[in-house]
Amino acid sequence: MDNKTYVIGLTGQSGSGKTLVSDHLKECGYSVINADMVARQVTETGSECNRSLAKIFPECFDEKLCLDRRKLGNIVFSDGQKLQLLNDTIFPYINRLIKEQIDTLAQSGVKIVILDAPTLFEAGADKLCDIIISVVADDEVRLGRIRSRDKISDESIKARFSSQKSKEFYLAHSDIILENNDAAEKLLQQADRIFGDIKALAEGQANGEKS
Repeated sequence: MDNKTYVIGLTGQSGSGKTLVSDHLKECGYSVINADMVARQVTETGSECNRSLAKIFPECFDEKLCLDRRKLGNIVFSDGQKLQLLNDTIFPYINRLIKEQIDTLAQSGVKIVILDAPTLFEAGADKLCDIIISVVADDEVRLGRIRSRDKISDESIKARFSSQKSKEFYLAHSDIILENNDAAEKLLQQADRIFGDIKALAEGQANGEKS
């Protein structure tokens, strides 16, 4: 298809190195939509999303509909049902804004858009993507990275892991896997090769070539 904009979903496990890849690609000039930043946009004070959330979690909002993120986090991360309720409420707002941002970039002529989304599958945002790339690493490697980065206990880290999708899930549901059990340089070299191929594909399609 001529003049197609490729949406690349970039996701992965905590401590896998996804953010490292995302930051590197942004530095290389790629257009990156950060789903976490989109989540902050849709939950700005007084937003439509906040009005919906305040009906479910009234204790997390003041009279101006300003969200207390820490209080909400304390509630949902210790209760799977409430976390699901939060996700079911907030994800449609996030996906709507992501779609708008993708459309804006496509209309401006951008051929590759990277959607950096840790909860890509949970949000259903994988449906917006042409290619899904997941960054994964062994559990012990990830645990060591998070322990060093966040200065939290192994028990807290393992609790976080238990609420996330497994490595096997990412292996089964991704088009491309970036393994990151070694040095960061190796991970970024993998990313450069893959995105070089994607860029060549996008440029070929724009020139009317067959892939």
